[in-house]
Amino acid sequence: MSPASDRDLQSIREARRLARQAKAAQARLAELSQDEIDAIVDAAAGAAAAEAEPLAALAAEETGYGVVADKVRKNLFAARDVHRFIRPMKTVGVIRRHEDRRVLEIAEPFGVVAALVPSTNPTSTAIYKILIALKARCAIVISPHPAAVRCITRAADLMARAARRAGAPEHAIGWMTAVALEGTQELMRHRDIAVILATGGMGLVRAAYSAGKPAYGVGPGNAPAYIERSADIAKAVRDIVAGKTFDNGVLCSSENSVVVDEPIAGDVRREFEARGGHFLSPAESDAVARVLVTPQALPNPALVGRPAREIAERAGVEVPADTRVLIAPLEGVGRDHPLSIEKLCPVLSFYVVSDWQAGCERCKEILGYGGMGHTMSIHSRNDAVILEFGLRKPAFRIVVNTPTTHGSIGLTTGLDPAMTLGCGGYGGNITSDNISPLHLLNVKRLAHEIRPATSAPAASPPADARLPEPPPAAAAPRLDGDTLADRVHAFLASRGVGGRAQEPAPPARPTGPAQPTPPPATPAPEPAPAAPDEEPAPPAAAFVCEDDVRQALRHSRSIVIDDRTIVTPAARDLADRHRVFVHADLSR
Repeated sequence: MSPASDRDLQSIREARRLARQAKAAQARLAELSQDEIDAIVDAAAGAAAAEAEPLAALAAEETGYGVVADKVRKNLFAARDVHRFIRPMKTVGVIRRHEDRRVLEIAEPFGVVAALVPSTNPTSTAIYKILIALKARCAIVISPHPAAVRCITRAADLMARAARRAGAPEHAIGWMTAVALEGTQELMRHRDIAVILATGGMGLVRAAYSAGKPAYGVGPGNAPAYIERSADIAKAVRDIVAGKTFDNGVLCSSENSVVVDEPIAGDVRREFEARGGHFLSPAESDAVARVLVTPQALPNPALVGRPAREIAERAGVEVPADTRVLIAPLEGVGRDHPLSIEKLCPVLSFYVVSDWQAGCERCKEILGYGGMGHTMSIHSRNDAVILEFGLRKPAFRIVVNTPTTHGSIGLTTGLDPAMTLGCGGYGGNITSDNISPLHLLNVKRLAHEIRPATSAPAASPPADARLPEPPPAAAAPRLDGDTLADRVHAFLASRGVGGRAQEPAPPARPTGPAQPTPPPATPAPEPAPAAPDEEPAPPAAAFVCEDDVRQALRHSRSIVIDDRTIVTPAARDLADRHRVFVHADLSR
């Protein structure tokens, strides 16, 4: 038997053992109180925070990716910011009461979590996943990326020891050390695993979804950053450089492309150059693409998380000593433009567009080439354009005037702090949320009757029963042709129409029951004009977007606006074409 086969079998056996042990720990963990769970989570988070720097140094040394100082910040984000966010959550017993509906919601842990942890953000992701699992009373088994086993093992071990000292059952936190694909697949498929948290490449995420278990997967990012003409250019460029160079761009939500309005493109380019951006010539872009992008249109693992100058050197491109980001001007998106992919290093593609509508379409193309549902940013001071981007973009995190890297995980925005970001239906994920302990809970609902059940319907008649016959209808009176003609002429005469209008109508011939002659119709009176103060004019709208105009067209109504109304550009274009707007006079 070959050594490789021995390793695969060892990995499978370890996965089975860890899953069984976690299942036993899960039964005990589920019985703990909220105070006991919070004490365990507090201890685990404190242990991770205390070792944030050594863990970061070990991760950088083992994987060769990123920047130690930025990894320290990510570790502290997971151990402190995530912990601070989840600490007040109720995850045990009755978590909500809806007194008006007489419904109680009761938390139930999902079960044992299989957590796949990547090499790009190894220790911070391990810290985060352990904390949210423990908070939900779920035991967890970690499958580390083969390139990051030592640092992930170190993080899991120190948190497990702290959790046990605080009252966690043995094996509530487990991790694989004999890592192989076969073992990871066995772990995900094992009957004692209840849910999968998958962070990694698309192949791994697809494997998680095909394991036959509920799974939270994460798709690729390829986040565009759009700079609209009203933006604070200096801040926008500073944010993009900060986001792209943070840990050398290994977060999947880091910026990968810049899209800029043509009137400010020159100023943006000069600002990038002042902040360490080096714009590549077409020949240099081709050279970088050859070393950075594989034939499968994926980033070269050897250059993931490496500095810009090292990538340029590998490509044979000479750059200034202070270069922080390589920037490749491109004309399109897709396989014919290799640097339009998600790059996971300090390399940006750069696009110039005529206006926000063109920028909108370009950002859609970029997201469609490996970033659907994930993240993008817009840098603008035009609230109407910002809203249009929110309405139109196939991304579930659209951060405004902040780096995509920091904003998407909730470091610089009000989003839920998280290291696993769902991409929703656009990205083939089950959720578009930032994943929290609430995603690892099932909720039971205890519902009392608030209205009586309706009484049972009356019994159906026997199959052979006959319905009562309806009463015979009265025979309709019949008119002969002459009588009908006389009545028509009489009616026309009353209106002053027809050749016989001046002659009296001859008496109708009796042909049956007497029929009353219809009285002459009188014209409907003209409606009286409404008094000026009878019904006030509708107030002017404060804000109008494109959807408001479409609703007005659908219901054949107008929209009243005045000089203070905020109207999005798309809404104005559509309304002007169909004359939807009515302008109110502010002088009244």
